[in-house]
Amino acid sequence: MEAVPSTGLICGVDEAGRGPLAGSVVAAAVILDPARPIEGLNDSKKLSERARERLAGLIRERALAWAVAEASVEEIDRLNILHATMLAMQRAVMGLACVPDLVRVDGNRCPALAVACEAVVKGDATVPAIAAASILAKTVRDAQMVALDAEFPAYGFAGHKGYPTAAHFAALRRHGVIDCYRRSFGPVRDLLNNPELWPAGTLV
Repeated sequence: MEAVPSTGLICGVDEAGRGPLAGSVVAAAVILDPARPIEGLNDSKKLSERARERLAGLIRERALAWAVAEASVEEIDRLNILHATMLAMQRAVMGLACVPDLVRVDGNRCPALAVACEAVVKGDATVPAIAAASILAKTVRDAQMVALDAEFPAYGFAGHKGYPTAAHFAALRRHGVIDCYRRSFGPVRDLLNNPELWPAGTLV
C-alpha cells in the first residue's frame, strides 16, 4: 500500500455494482486525514463483511471528507454502465465538503472533473484513499441490496447482491423482471425478448 501523501488533499474514488443485474451503481470519494491513519484498509473484495463494516465506520469518523453517490437503474439503462459509473463518481467528488488537489480513481478511466485526476489500475489494493472509497461504496450498495431483499424476498438479493448467479437466474425466471433490474444488461434483455423462457403466469 502506498504511503499517504503529506501535502495536498488527495481524494480516492471507487465504485461498487458495475456487474450486477439489478440496483444502482454506487461510487464513493474519500479524502483521508494523515493525522488519523486507519489500519487495515484494503480492496473491499478482500475483506470480510464484518471488517468492511468496521472500517466503514472508521472512515466516516476519521476522514477529512467523504461522500457517497449513485447512478440509478434508469440512468444505467439510458447511458450504459460505463457512463453511469462515471456519473456516480462525478457526483461523489462533487459531494465532498472540500475540494481535493488530486483525484485518484481505481481502474483505467477517469470521470470528467474540474480538478486533476489520474486513474490507478488496481488502486483499491495500493492507494489507501481508493481502498477507503471501495469500502464505503461496497457497504452502501450491499445495504441497498439487503433492503431490496426485505422488499422482494423471493429474489434473494441479500445473498447474491444482484450478481448473475445460478440461484439469481432461477429466481428471475420464476418471478419475472421488476423495476430494480437493468433491462439493458444482456441476461435481463434476453429474458425479456424471449417470453418462452418464462413460466406461465410470470409477471414482466
